[in-house]
Amino acid sequence: MSGAGPAGPTGPAEPKRRRLDFRFLISPQWLGGLVFCMIFSVACAMLGQWQMDRRMEAVSEINKVLDNYDDSPVPLAGHEQLFTDFQAPTEWTPVSMTGSYLEEDTRIVRNRPRAGKPGYEVLVPFRAETGDVIVINRGWLPIGNTAGHPDAVPAPPEGEVTVVARVRPGEPDLDRGAPEGQLASIDLAAFEDSVDYPVADTAYGEMVEEDPEPANRPQSLVAPSLDEGPHLSYSVQWFLFGLMSFIVWGYLARQKAVNDREDLELGHTEDDGYLSAHRAPRTKPVRRRGGRLTDEEAEDALLDKAEARH
Repeated sequence: MSGAGPAGPTGPAEPKRRRLDFRFLISPQWLGGLVFCMIFSVACAMLGQWQMDRRMEAVSEINKVLDNYDDSPVPLAGHEQLFTDFQAPTEWTPVSMTGSYLEEDTRIVRNRPRAGKPGYEVLVPFRAETGDVIVINRGWLPIGNTAGHPDAVPAPPEGEVTVVARVRPGEPDLDRGAPEGQLASIDLAAFEDSVDYPVADTAYGEMVEEDPEPANRPQSLVAPSLDEGPHLSYSVQWFLFGLMSFIVWGYLARQKAVNDREDLELGHTEDDGYLSAHRAPRTKPVRRRGGRLTDEEAEDALLDKAEARH
């Protein structure tokens, strides 16, 4: 007898897996999907950039507030251009001026909500010692019992007054009418047209304090918000949406390639659907006399019915 030991059991060799086939990507259906992703991503990028631009505008406004809002007041003399030639970086700069109010030319600005409540703002021209007439926004009043008018408008201090006011740009014409003595917006050109003398027409003053302090005055205006809003998060979301379209397209393409490879390895084709390729081929059955099914035929018939149900 040979001294060689018994040979160990050997199994069938593991079949080599097919490589994924992505040639279907050049079909019109998949190329059309890719073009759609490109168009969608461009639209998302534009919307994301739009939100980013809005954020930068909000940040710019916040920076102006941080830079100017709490500064010490500058005198009007020598800084008249703050009101006569307004420049955006100077917004919210406090300015101190001495002069007198022209109370008889007080104007009410309509539709000025505050904390969700409707109301008005009170504009009074102020003639400074420099000779300039600056429109001062003295504050806010709630709507009154009479429709279209506040119940009462507190009078400004009489005689010589020292006013500290922050520079604000004039507002555009809203092309809306208003009753006598009222304005639709803080449109300084419209204000000037309603009086018989020139006023500073590019900026007005938002009152901070008056000396002497009157017994009654309109409510102080709300301080500007330092919240830049949700623009940054919205921008990031739009950029991610554009990126996700390509990720989804790529994921679906890979899943189709994997499924196609598995169908090929199992012997599936588009014609035979999902019939199993591992079922052993059947020999032609032999019928018994009298046309009755053989046991093998009966068993195959039962298997076919079971497969049809699944």
